[in-house]
Amino acid sequence: LAQATAAQAARSLPPTISTEPLANMPSKRRNNGRSKHGRGHTAIVRCSNCARCVPKDKAIKRFQVRNMVDASSQRDLRDASVYATFMLPKLYMKMIYCVSCAIHGRVVRVRNKKIRASPEGRIYVRPSFGGKGGGKGGAPGAGAPPK
Repeated sequence: LAQATAAQAARSLPPTISTEPLANMPSKRRNNGRSKHGRGHTAIVRCSNCARCVPKDKAIKRFQVRNMVDASSQRDLRDASVYATFMLPKLYMKMIYCVSCAIHGRVVRVRNKKIRASPEGRIYVRPSFGGKGGGKGGAPGAGAPPK
């Protein structure tokens, strides 16, 4: 009797609801944007820019290397130093970004499907802004000296 009522209930479902298992949804990335292979849960870290909680394996991590002192103070130290080849230490800061801050701050870029899937697309090349000059001017060759 219970089997008969279950069969009747299955037949009485509206045509839009299917009793078959769902097909796999397409995936945008092979790793689903994470590097969590086999682990159920990872620790959270805070974004350096907006303090959003991000899973540690999903966060975009970059080292920011800076000089400890600015250029003018560096020149003064070099002049006052006894040692001729004294190298000032650098400051290494590990910056952790959420995906939205990394895209907004141009730490990473949006890439199309073909480049994302190819092995060349996995090697990150940091873009140079303004072409050859590297200066702040928007004109071509603004950073270069006049000829």
